[in-house]
Amino acid sequence: MASNTVNFSSVPLPVFTGENFDLWKLKLKTYFISQKLWDIIQSGCTKLDNTITLSKEEQKKLEDCEQKDAQALFVLQQAVGETIARRIMDADTAKKAWDILEEEFEGNEQVHSVKLHYLRREF
Repeated sequence: MASNTVNFSSVPLPVFTGENFDLWKLKLKTYFISQKLWDIIQSGCTKLDNTITLSKEEQKKLEDCEQKDAQALFVLQQAVGETIARRIMDADTAKKAWDILEEEFEGNEQVHSVKLHYLRREF
């Protein structure tokens, strides 16, 4: 009997080249959710200066979080073109890289307001 599961490692990631950020973001978000990485994109990992005092369970959780973060950052780096990759190359976490892309290509509230004002003046 055939399996109904999808092998996501064989599905090519959409590559963002600077256009249609909203569609790319939707596809990547769905991919991250399917791989149980979306929580890392949203919240990141807690960086600790001193891990010596952690219990074995806490140490394992931290290692798992750091592993998921590295996976998510790798996916983001692979899912952008070279020009865009240069914009996130200094991001050392997936959350930082995602936030950089969101701010640049979606903008914050002030950017949205200016764009909306400009569009209204155009028409």
